[in-house]
Amino acid sequence: MSISLPIDPESVKGFLDPKEGEALYGAALEAGALGPCLEIGSYCGKSTVYFGAACQKAGSVLFALDHHRGSEENQIGWEHHDSELYDPETGLLNTLPLFRQTLRRAGLEDTVVPLVAPSTVAARGWATPLAMVFIDGGHAMEHALNDYRLWAPFVKPGGILAIHDVFPNPEDGGRPPYEIYKMALASNFFEEISAVKSLRLLRRLGQVAA
Repeated sequence: MSISLPIDPESVKGFLDPKEGEALYGAALEAGALGPCLEIGSYCGKSTVYFGAACQKAGSVLFALDHHRGSEENQIGWEHHDSELYDPETGLLNTLPLFRQTLRRAGLEDTVVPLVAPSTVAARGWATPLAMVFIDGGHAMEHALNDYRLWAPFVKPGGILAIHDVFPNPEDGGRPPYEIYKMALASNFFEEISAVKSLRLLRRLGQVAA
């Protein structure tokens, strides 16, 4: 798939493979025609460049939800810690400044709405149906389950649920994203439409509103 992006996503810190990004873009371009979309776990905005650019082209809005303090694996002493993002005041990461910079560089400030909060807090007052939800937040079982249980029900019939870092082989990565992917399929509310590396795209079943 040939896509045109406002900036090079590889210039943004993050962990999304370009092939996965292209698949995310294609799904968002299709889903964006149905309404607003949601990204859970924006980090510094690599995935947001793909997702946001597609939503912008589709005339949609992308809500980008992240507490911007980093996941467990981003903290000091863990595999994916980045000392450049460390905030000595909190002892955690602070990815918000780089995320805002990414939106400005990519010209996405008219499309992407940053939601700076934990997923569980943002969900308390949420009522808007969503055309697409991309789950790429914390990979601990508690966080992955919360993201799936709280946000998947908002995906409209015909919409798309995307889950990142799905590794069927335990030796390749953590299990929680794989577990919620299996839960989505077992629910009979979703069917798989595509698998690109560790990204899974699932369609919400049910009658699509005219």
